[in-house]
Amino acid sequence: MPTYTVHAPPPKAGEAASDPQRFVFVRDGFYVWAFLLAPLWLLYRRLWLVLLGYVVANALLGGVFYLLGASAVLKGLGSLLVALLVGLEAATLWRWTLQRRRWRMLGFVIGDDAETAERRFFAEWAKAVTPAAPAAPPAAPEPQYAAPVRRGPPSGSDVIGLFPEPGSSP
Repeated sequence: MPTYTVHAPPPKAGEAASDPQRFVFVRDGFYVWAFLLAPLWLLYRRLWLVLLGYVVANALLGGVFYLLGASAVLKGLGSLLVALLVGLEAATLWRWTLQRRRWRMLGFVIGDDAETAERRFFAEWAKAVTPAAPAAPPAAPEPQYAAPVRRGPPSGSDVIGLFPEPGSSP
């Protein structure tokens, strides 16, 4: 099952807390669209610095391949590896951007899909936010039992664990 991290934006002016409608759930795992169309995925998620780093890294990689006189196959393999790296690290890059924008990570939630994860998170979150009813007075304390006390010295036939003493009959 996928794991999601939950992020809350900083409160807007005049708000005491962030609006739950604005929470973001970031799934751990491989992002296919970030692998296939990295620049468009980065633009869609508004990861401007990551997009800038992506463009610079591709330009440097292309320059190195040009200076080395690399073949088209090697250039394609390099581009594929960069795309694979972006697909694998897309969630981390997204979380880094949210952290830079001062979003708070509220926790983790596990769900089959984003909708299930949201339902699970908000069910638990609502319990934590609403004040709990006053608890009933505690019942009588549980009795505390002491460890068993051995009376007398151990005998030679005592068995510790599951196996008898060596040399004795089974």
